[in-house]
Amino acid sequence: MVKQKQQVISRFFAPKPKSPSSSSSFSTSNHPQNPIPLTPPSKITATASLSSSKRLRSSQLSSPSKKPKLSPHTQNPIPSLHEKFVQKLLEPSVTSTTDVNLSISSNPKYTPLEQQVLELKAKYPDVLLMIEVGYKYRFFGEDAEIAARVLGIYAHIDHNFMTASIPTFRLNVHVRRLVSVGYKVGVVKQTETAAIKSHGSNRLGPFSRGLSALYTKATLEAAEEMAGGGEEGCGSSSNYLICVVEKGVVVGDRECGVESGFDVRIGFVAVEISTGDVVFGEFNDNVMRMALEGVVLSLSPAEVLLGEPLSKQTEKLLLSYAGPTSSVRVERASRNCFKDGGALAEVMVLCENMGGDSSTNVQERITENRAQGIHCLGVEGIMEMPGLAVQALALITHHLKQFGFQRILCLGASLRPFTSNIEMTLSANALQQLEVLRNNSDGSETGSLLHALNRTLTIFGSRLLKHWVTHPLCDRNSISARLDAVCEIAESMDKQNVCVIDSEDGCAAIAKPVISDVLSSALTTLGRSPDIQRGITRIFHRTATASEFIAVIHAMLHAGKQLQQLQIRGEDDNGDLQEMTVHSALLRRLLLTASSPTVVSHAAKLLSNLNKDAADQKDIQNLFIVSDGQFPEVATAQTTVQVANHKLDSLIDLYRKQLGVRNLDFISVSGSTHLIELPLNVKVPSNWVKVNSTKKTIRYHPPEVMEALDELLLAKEELSLACRSAWDSFLEGFSKYYAEFQASVQALAALDCLHSLAIISRSKNYVRPIFVEDSESVQIHIHSGRHPVLDMILQDSFVPNDTNLQADGEYCQIVTGPNMGGKSCYIRQVALLAIMAQEFDMMLSLK
Repeated sequence: MVKQKQQVISRFFAPKPKSPSSSSSFSTSNHPQNPIPLTPPSKITATASLSSSKRLRSSQLSSPSKKPKLSPHTQNPIPSLHEKFVQKLLEPSVTSTTDVNLSISSNPKYTPLEQQVLELKAKYPDVLLMIEVGYKYRFFGEDAEIAARVLGIYAHIDHNFMTASIPTFRLNVHVRRLVSVGYKVGVVKQTETAAIKSHGSNRLGPFSRGLSALYTKATLEAAEEMAGGGEEGCGSSSNYLICVVEKGVVVGDRECGVESGFDVRIGFVAVEISTGDVVFGEFNDNVMRMALEGVVLSLSPAEVLLGEPLSKQTEKLLLSYAGPTSSVRVERASRNCFKDGGALAEVMVLCENMGGDSSTNVQERITENRAQGIHCLGVEGIMEMPGLAVQALALITHHLKQFGFQRILCLGASLRPFTSNIEMTLSANALQQLEVLRNNSDGSETGSLLHALNRTLTIFGSRLLKHWVTHPLCDRNSISARLDAVCEIAESMDKQNVCVIDSEDGCAAIAKPVISDVLSSALTTLGRSPDIQRGITRIFHRTATASEFIAVIHAMLHAGKQLQQLQIRGEDDNGDLQEMTVHSALLRRLLLTASSPTVVSHAAKLLSNLNKDAADQKDIQNLFIVSDGQFPEVATAQTTVQVANHKLDSLIDLYRKQLGVRNLDFISVSGSTHLIELPLNVKVPSNWVKVNSTKKTIRYHPPEVMEALDELLLAKEELSLACRSAWDSFLEGFSKYYAEFQASVQALAALDCLHSLAIISRSKNYVRPIFVEDSESVQIHIHSGRHPVLDMILQDSFVPNDTNLQADGEYCQIVTGPNMGGKSCYIRQVALLAIMAQEFDMMLSLK
């Protein structure tokens, strides 16, 4: 008997079976072909009855010697507490699938809000929606279950759906958390305010709502109100979106230029939406996909767009990179529609729409631009791209249309090939074995070559240095130009900025700008400012806030004026020759681009239209400086607000005469404005509305005041809408300056890299390499070489090494020794020094 009871108790405390809807799989945004279902919860009714055997066991458990008590009204036996407990134990579980009858309502009654949710979810099935409802953002259905699991918030049943909510001021934090684990998140905002709704045709219906923003890991930094991030890995690192397409090739096909050992030709386009950097490439690859692996490791994309159909080898490599632990988002797209030139046509349509004249043929427009001396980088660059790269560009263009970021692909300001004739591309094996970007122990940047060489002062400079390290130069002229610039900056660090000149009155000392000091000052200021490369791109995307706009443009204006202190030009304003303080051609060209007078004048003009104090306080109604006929809609709306304010203030004279109180005035209490405060014994008209009171006074709102307040509130809402429209137009007008500002930022990034290399070469006593002529045999001679990473770790304990190899002489070395004796360290040292020789001054001498 005891054994049976123990079994029954164990079944009673057993966990309830989970419903199928509670076990949701990984992010459906990673698999858009499986949309998130949004169904109302089931209405459950249960019927249960005890079997005869259970009744028998229940009767056997009761005490036979003790008579039960009888009810005084019905004369029926009253069960004891023990009998009630045992009966409860023997009853079947309500959630048991064998004894439960489910009745699902086929036609539930949805609220107006739920109707909007169903329409939005049907329109965006693969998006996790955050819907603005009052002062909260709410999740519905399976979205609520996902949000509860990822964000650690509470989800519950409300009407027909599971729901969860977050406060509006925590939107940015929760969006980043959802995006960081791979979800595509959409923010649905109310498209009308209470004041406008009360005067519109929808006064009795729910608030109008629409999708205002869409976020993924690759688009987060470029999206609205998401700047200044870096939380949970979404901030400072590059977040490329890469699209990969391929086609099979025949081995030995001379027409395709295919060499033996290649079985596929791969094309790709990678775009960093927050910086505007667009990289493309097309190459042959073998069955191991080593070239593609090198591209992926070099770019480290945050999202991968698979241009189907793909071979099993290519898809396996990409999916292994975007594994479950990487939080890299994967999406698939079909390119079957891009046949017979369809890919190029789609991209050209986008470029034509940006140009504003769809009737003009693209090729004719290019010819006209060339005749007028205008170089259309975007269109010409796309026309010269390989075929597979164009297909990948078309897929990315179609993908980015849903985010509104497709315009960045056709500008050409940052369109560049992944490989060029003057650069080397290190393979994936070389990047890993030499620990160029990350160490092999824990995968972090600490202990890598990039970490050892990085002394940059800005974020955008650090990103460019990463490209320099992974793409060493292989052109002699380019290497010499970069080495000349680094040497000039390094030599100027020991110079004084005082120059003594002779004059009629005697000797005089004047301050002379030094390159290293001016660069250090300008770059340090930029390092304290926001990321201006991402900032100007957000301005181009029209997602920048007013305070961010002012901070970015002011930082570029200040840096340009600082760099203009250097006498870069060879002639002054009068045409007289003057001594130049910068001799390196590369350094002079970068300084002229970074301190371009055109960029400085445009920056000053843009800042003159905005009120900085209003931008810092997020006061959009007073943001624009209305003058010279600019922003006419804002001026009209401001006039309407002033008239409404004047009408409201003029009512006090009417009430002074009506009540006979000369010193009567409006007051404001607890957010309620234009109140009339009167003693308790003062009689007022019956239509006056009592707002609040004290022991001695009562505060009223007369009907005329309430009507005027309503008009003022509506006028302010219309002013806000006019200011937001003007702000969007103002940001759209920045597009014509974007290419110049982007070129200036890229020049500043290059100057930061050169300054960083000069600092490291000066502090580590690196020397400039000497390269052999083309007529001489291949050779490498290293005297007292040191491993660049271990030298920083071991300091003076590292023992220098020599290396002498020559094609006509000793062309091979056999390195032997015990385990942990430094063999691999020596071999890697030679390879790293060779990379550094093609970047900047270092501790070797090549003859």
